[in-house]
Amino acid sequence: MDARPTSSSKDPLDIAEACAEAMWAEDRASQGLGMTIERVAPGEAIITMTIRADMTNGHGICHGGFIFALADSAFAFACNTYDQRTVAQHCAVTFLQPGRRGDTLKAHAVERNRSGRSGIYDVTVRNGKGEAVAEFRGHSRTISGTLLTPKDD
Repeated sequence: MDARPTSSSKDPLDIAEACAEAMWAEDRASQGLGMTIERVAPGEAIITMTIRADMTNGHGICHGGFIFALADSAFAFACNTYDQRTVAQHCAVTFLQPGRRGDTLKAHAVERNRSGRSGIYDVTVRNGKGEAVAEFRGHSRTISGTLLTPKDD
């Protein structure tokens, strides 16, 4: 018998956490970049990542693609907290200041609207001093399938 919760048997926080666990098990990209899930709740996620030397560009600062990837991962974990498979439909990022080697960046994704198959999420990426490094907005779209499929007894 499967010990994971199902969407019909647990409270929303339990479902959100179980969805994150299921997604994390298959998320080679976030794992490979050294990301860590700090918190997940319905419509919300906080993920951290430390900028390594191999993440810096020719200016000696964090390549924007890595900052985008961190924000995108936080967005993904936030919009997949309802046991409905959800993907990005559109994303935009504004870089506010550089990330630096050794900085631990924290991306906090928050749901702004969820209706039908669409959602809007805002993600703020901050450095270790609490300064905003980037602002990201993601538009989500649910697709078929769930993350917490109950297994037969």
